[in-house]
Amino acid sequence: MTDIEKRVLLSLARLSVEAAAAGSAPPGIPADEICGIQGGAFVTLKLNGRLRGCIGHFTGLGSLGATVRAMAREAALADPRFVQVSPSEVKKLVIEISVLSPMHRIDPDDVIPGIHGLYIRRGARAGTLLPQVAVEEGWDRSTFLAHTCLKAGLHSEAYLEKETEILAYTAEVFRE
Repeated sequence: MTDIEKRVLLSLARLSVEAAAAGSAPPGIPADEICGIQGGAFVTLKLNGRLRGCIGHFTGLGSLGATVRAMAREAALADPRFVQVSPSEVKKLVIEISVLSPMHRIDPDDVIPGIHGLYIRRGARAGTLLPQVAVEEGWDRSTFLAHTCLKAGLHSEAYLEKETEILAYTAEVFRE
């Protein structure tokens, strides 16, 4: 993605968070080419360097623009780990977008922290961690796999069991 395309998506995310916090209708999607492509994305909100909200969709909602707009709104209002973002917080937030590649099955020994995001599922339980989480936390491969299992509600070594499905994806990550 070009720097201009990244700025278009970040601006859309920022306007979406502002509208969500104010209780207003979401902004229109720019007619920029990047907004029209198909793709999954996560929008992460940080306040003073700490997570304030993060919601995403793996395959997208019809277009990357629609996905970024919706996930920014959801990150501000619907992340169950946090109360809704208030209008007074919006200007202090740093917005990060992760545009995702398609997922593929991966063997635990082939996981590269910082390159791969993980989606681990077993039965009705599933959880994901974006590629940048392993780097931010200083995790090695086994720790990253273990934490993704825990996020899925599984025990930390469930990734070693054949019933557990491990999927990987990459992400182009950019922030304000």
